[in-house]
Amino acid sequence: MIKIVSISLENEMDLVLAHKRSMKVAERLGLTIATQTTFATAVSEIARTVIEHTDDGLLDIGLEQNKTRYNLVAKVTFNKDILFTNADAGFYYAQKLVPEFELKETETGNLITMKMSLPRSLKLEPVKINLLKSDFAEELPINAYEDIKQRHATLNKIATEQEEELRQSKLVDEKKTEFISIASHELKTPMTILKAYTQMAKATAEPMSEHLLGLLNKIDLQSNKLMTLVQQLLDISKIENGNLQYNMSAVSVNTFLHDQVAVMRHILPYHKFVTNFGEDADVLIDELRLEQVLANLLGNAGKYSDKYTDILISTSLLIDKGVIMVSITDQGRGMTAETTASIFNKFYRAKDVLKSHTGLGVGLFITSKIITDHQGEIWVESADGNGSTFYFTIPLATKI
Repeated sequence: MIKIVSISLENEMDLVLAHKRSMKVAERLGLTIATQTTFATAVSEIARTVIEHTDDGLLDIGLEQNKTRYNLVAKVTFNKDILFTNADAGFYYAQKLVPEFELKETETGNLITMKMSLPRSLKLEPVKINLLKSDFAEELPINAYEDIKQRHATLNKIATEQEEELRQSKLVDEKKTEFISIASHELKTPMTILKAYTQMAKATAEPMSEHLLGLLNKIDLQSNKLMTLVQQLLDISKIENGNLQYNMSAVSVNTFLHDQVAVMRHILPYHKFVTNFGEDADVLIDELRLEQVLANLLGNAGKYSDKYTDILISTSLLIDKGVIMVSITDQGRGMTAETTASIFNKFYRAKDVLKSHTGLGVGLFITSKIITDHQGEIWVESADGNGSTFYFTIPLATKI
């Protein structure tokens, strides 16, 4: 059937629409007033009967080709549990008004089909039928009720489409997270073995050329980088699944930071680390996870600044807020306002570093998640070309 009009049958107001729209279709086809009235009456009687039983009926009016002629067709679908009785006079009256009337049960519900054969003199053809469809699609609402009904239907359609988009997006995210988790676990085992063999080769007592030792050191360095990427992917998977776990303990923040800076001095020997620690206090942290935070923030400070420049690590005890604030300042390239607004987003990488620096764009996302899970806050202040300062807070273990 070539559908021209569709009306949901929910209440008595829809009965008015069903009558007026069926009259309108018959009129536009050029049928006589008597035929228009007969068709509209049959449609109205069935619509009324269905509305009396349910509020989820549906009326479709259109055309159906039958060899060289066309039929005017009205189809009404409704719940298959509804059975008409002798009390439903409209159902039986409608059967007398149209030449063809059929009630059958489908997979989705009951279907009533009413047909009237149209005369050849109407000279219906595809172009004329498409114009008729377009006219009804663009026609203004008959009354205020239909206007509201159409707006409501449009909003429902948009909401349904958005829900489907969200469902599909969630499904893709779940599949992606599952893949990342499986792939990371599969990569971790051979990488651990490769790194172990490299360490064994470097530690051998057999004579080794400087060239070979240099190659082994490069393999070891690249293995460390790959292991870091694999661990980041595993952390992303754990974050997505809500499985990022912590082993909390009370530690001296200044002692902890001194130890981390000492390690980073070996990793970044071409930068000068300057410390300016305030009053010491105990904080409740997962040391391994906070080591990850410091390694990422200090590593980025070195990565995005020139050799032999300073990296300043400072702390401030904010007793009124019950936190320690840690700041890490570099003398690097800085960031634009657009970058600072997105820097903690998953997989975000600034356009100006895509080709010059490698990475997945997940380090700061994981860092922010760890700080947030410690009930702290993290933010950045930066200006393009003038370095950056990353701040984060950690609550005190006990109130002072």
